[in-house]
Formats: sequence, C-alpha cells, structure tokens
Amino acid sequence: MAEAYDVSEQNLGMASRIGPIEIDWPRTIGYYGGVGLAWAFELLEPPLLLLIAAIPMLKMLNHPEASKSTRFVGQLLEGVAKPVGGSAEATIQLTETRSSTTHHTTIVEEARQLVHHLRKNRAEPPGRSMKD
Repeated sequence: MAEAYDVSEQNLGMASRIGPIEIDWPRTIGYYGGVGLAWAFELLEPPLLLLIAAIPMLKMLNHPEASKSTRFVGQLLEGVAKPVGGSAEATIQLTETRSSTTHHTTIVEEARQLVHHLRKNRAEPPGRSMKD
C-alpha cells in the first residue's frame, strides 16, 4: 500500500519564506503562467484575469491572526472566487507567527473603538459643550 505524503514534505526545498509569506514556487509559476497564457491567447477578459490573479492575495485576508472584520472580508471575497478556483490549494500564503497568544478584537469592539475615537476627535461648535 502506498504511503501518504504530507504536501509540505513533497515541496521540501521548492517553497521559500519572505517574512510572513510563504511562496510555493512550482505552483505559483504554474498558476500565474496559466493566467498569462489565458491572457496571451485572449481566452478570458482582463477583468476576470485580474480576479483570478488576485485570488491568492484575497485568500491571505482570511488568516487566523487577522481581525474579524478582515477575515469576514476575506471569506466574502473567497466566496466570490469559488467559481474560478478559489477552493484550490494556496500557492502563496501567510505562515503562522510564533506568538499565538495575541488578542483579536471583535467587530463590535472595533466599532466601539472607532466611535470613541470619532467622538474624542470631533470638534465642538463654539459656545456648546458635549454635555448639552
């Protein structure tokens, strides 16, 4: 019986890290090479090709360490990308950082912080106070 291999073991030496980004070179070259061929042979319109080319970047918005609002947008855009291969294995992805104890604010907390910031920085009209 054939032994199952971990994908990361198969790509040993074929992927590299640039800061928090990991690039699987063979898949990335194949992916963008296919996009380039589709453009060269005019198989797809440029706006659709741009969406297809952006899919790996859109998938990075759904990183576990991103804020909930960023992950929401990432998942929303991933849903848009599903019909054009958005469920495929990532060619470019963010890697896990060493500190997994970071606190993630909720959308409600982010909204409260924004409202507080806006109220604090709002200019008062002359002769009126915030308590009126």
